[in-house]
Amino acid sequence: MMNKERVLNLLGLAQRSRNLVTGEELVLEEIRRQKAKLVFIANDASENTKKKITDKSKTYEVNYNLFFSHQELSNAIGASRKVIAVTDKGFAKRMIELLVSVEGEFIE
Repeated sequence: MMNKERVLNLLGLAQRSRNLVTGEELVLEEIRRQKAKLVFIANDASENTKKKITDKSKTYEVNYNLFFSHQELSNAIGASRKVIAVTDKGFAKRMIELLVSVEGEFIE
């Protein structure tokens, strides 16, 4: 199984174990509260959404990723979402490890 698929599978597991927050406003709140450990932003999200989430992530030093499309993220968690925050350190750490090997570099 490719690392990209493993990350998407981990997103599904995190969703089932209630370690995800989805939706732009809820994710922004989790970033502000410093509960978000990793943020996924769909690469086909609007430029405004991307800028808002990436700026807030940089300010609060939260890792973020723009590797997956809206469709890939939505299929992984079973709901249509463009922004997802992982709130569990263990899930976030493993996803980052897998993404580094896929992209070579994690954050843009």
